Amino acid sequence: MDKNIKILAIESSCDETAASVVEDGVNVLSNVIYSQIDIHTEYGGVVPEIASRAHMEKINPVVDKSIKDAGICPDDLDAVAVTFGPGLVGSLLVGVSFAKAYAYALGLPLIGVNHISGHICANYIEHPGLKPPYGCLVVSGGHTHLVRVADYGVYEVIGRTMDDAAGEAFDKVARAIGLGYPGGPKIQKAAQSGNPSAIDFPRGKIEGSPYDFSFSGLKSAVLNYLNGLNMKGQEYNRADVAASFQACVVEMLVSRARLAIREFGFKDFAIAGGVSSNSAFRSAMEDMCKEEGVAFYKPSPVLCTDNAAMIGAAAYHEYIKGNFSGLDLNAVPGLKLA
Repeated sequence: MDKNIKILAIESSCDETAASVVEDGVNVLSNVIYSQIDIHTEYGGVVPEIASRAHMEKINPVVDKSIKDAGICPDDLDAVAVTFGPGLVGSLLVGVSFAKAYAYALGLPLIGVNHISGHICANYIEHPGLKPPYGCLVVSGGHTHLVRVADYGVYEVIGRTMDDAAGEAFDKVARAIGLGYPGGPKIQKAAQSGNPSAIDFPRGKIEGSPYDFSFSGLKSAVLNYLNGLNMKGQEYNRADVAASFQACVVEMLVSRARLAIREFGFKDFAIAGGVSSNSAFRSAMEDMCKEEGVAFYKPSPVLCTDNAAMIGAAAYHEYIKGNFSGLDLNAVPGLKLA
């Protein structure tokens, strides 16, 4: 296997402009992230047109800083990697266009990376001993996937959400109870002083699909609960709503992961994606894996949310396989994992 392979990775699928230099898929030489949270908070969520414009303004300085922080020159790079989907098409196009131009100018191979694969591969950075096959639960603002990782970059999707992603449900419930955007961290904070058993929200299940998820019913149940109290002129406890909602989501995620561990005989199980930085979810997954006698892996919170280091980790294994992209690489907003 080649050593000292340095890859410049670029991530711009949503509202973070990120660039990283990763060596051999595990050694992060730099990891620069420009977050647009302050911009989009004003609107209560990500505005695609504003996001893509901000990417255009920031991508040059973010990439330059990643090269500088890594202590290398552009000529030291072996390849350029970029997220080409899934995500917001305008945001993706900024990263893809920049990466293609950068790779062409330096005469370097170009590697297109699936954003969800990047989240999974974030685990390799801090856990280089983790090797396929294993199970992984990817939980983020736009995706909820239960995955069998057959090999590096080779995936079998066991289950997925049939409607809202878990992170999307967090955002919508946070907005409904007046917490604002981004919903995940604010629900988690509010839940710390609430009673997770205060309100019995429904745990959605898909008949005949034990590994699939549904969060729209839970979201509707929360909204109906709030509307019912408002119509009666009654107050509600925001912390209790947040804690009860969070407990419901965590139970739905953990129960399906447990089922998959038993069915597929996983010896190792990992989590990934922005929602996997949620402390209640991380703790519940760790407890469940311990009960099932399975080794549990989780990235640090900074590697759970969108970043470019995870894209560099995923790209390394494509580089080793010789899976390169042409300069006709385009953004694919609805790109599937498998």
